[in-house]
Amino acid sequence: MTLLDRQSPPTSPPQRPGPISLPLGLLKTARPRQWIKNVLVVAAPAAAGELFTRGTAAQLAIVFCLFTAAASAVYLINDARDAEADRAHPEKCRRPVAAGQVPVPVAYAAGGLLAVLAPAAAALLCTPMTSALLTAYVGMQLAYCISLKHVLVVDLVVVTTGFLMRAMIGGVALGIPLSRWFLITTGFGALFMVSAKRYSEAVKSDPGKLGATRALLTEYTTGYLRFVWQLAAGVAVLAYCLWAMEEGGTGLLPWRQLSMVAFILAILRYAVFADRGTAGAPEDVVLRDKPLALIALVWVGMYGLAVADL
Repeated sequence: MTLLDRQSPPTSPPQRPGPISLPLGLLKTARPRQWIKNVLVVAAPAAAGELFTRGTAAQLAIVFCLFTAAASAVYLINDARDAEADRAHPEKCRRPVAAGQVPVPVAYAAGGLLAVLAPAAAALLCTPMTSALLTAYVGMQLAYCISLKHVLVVDLVVVTTGFLMRAMIGGVALGIPLSRWFLITTGFGALFMVSAKRYSEAVKSDPGKLGATRALLTEYTTGYLRFVWQLAAGVAVLAYCLWAMEEGGTGLLPWRQLSMVAFILAILRYAVFADRGTAGAPEDVVLRDKPLALIALVWVGMYGLAVADL
């Protein structure tokens, strides 16, 4: 046996995905950890005080499942499309499609099936407008995966709009009119978190490896991203205050107006992480920081009392 033979043991052939590993791989590709974002479907009914009316819970549960299916379709198709590039990435190479646990054609098929079934089910179980909104979401996100994620500013708008659609769809499914202040506050609040995350990625990343993390980070400057999240935070606070001051109540205390304090504190607390460059995924920031989570609970309590007119 030569020295080369001793140093280079034969490699085993790649394993085929088994009957259990394939479903698990598909589930992992659907990003269950991201499903928490879809809780935003309750935002519009909650803001309108319709969250606990008869039949609302069941309808919102259906909407949550349908939006989760639509989002999962996008993740599956995105990972199938980026499989080759992901294999060269130090972290993304562990994704089931890139690792070979889920074959690329299977990921495309599963994603395409969910992309068709989710809007079709929405038309049957909810309203035509719900189906139209889901169709628009899937189309927009697929366009983002294919090309829009490479277009300056548009990429921020698309991701922000995805959050806004989540917040809108519950109201659309239940036929609840959407307040202009609700849309402005939610939209700019989402832009604040999205741009803060981009800013954190730009600040924390090695300048020579920005393109490997997210291609457009090489095109944005940290100064520009800081401007965007500061602007968005200011507009979100102003819109919320105007919204709160516009609404009156006959409760014991002006809870809606008092909730402005909690809302502003939450924005200021989140801005601490944005300024440090540690504002990653919004759900991670909120869940990992106890003071921010507490402020959020206080705001929910105050807004709930305002809606109940207590």
